[in-house]
Amino acid sequence: MEEMAAGLSKGLEGRSFDGSLKFDCGDEGVIVVAGGAADTRDRETDCTIRMSRPNLEKLLAGKLNPMTGVMTGKLKVSGDMGVAMKLAQLL
Repeated sequence: MEEMAAGLSKGLEGRSFDGSLKFDCGDEGVIVVAGGAADTRDRETDCTIRMSRPNLEKLLAGKLNPMTGVMTGKLKVSGDMGVAMKLAQLL
């Protein structure tokens, strides 16, 4: 999870992201994106996306379309959907 968070932070460098979002992979951990950086410290966020770690890896690699993931039940979104949409545009 640390490696994915570091890669995500690097990809967000120089980009603006308002709000906070958590990728929650259950027992495997979380990645929280806030203020244009990502880390693995669990905390409250504006939006939470629950998924398996393999699906998170696919999402971050561009191999899983966020909308398709939601429609097929691979991603479960709670909270502010607008925050999730903003991040999807940056990915």
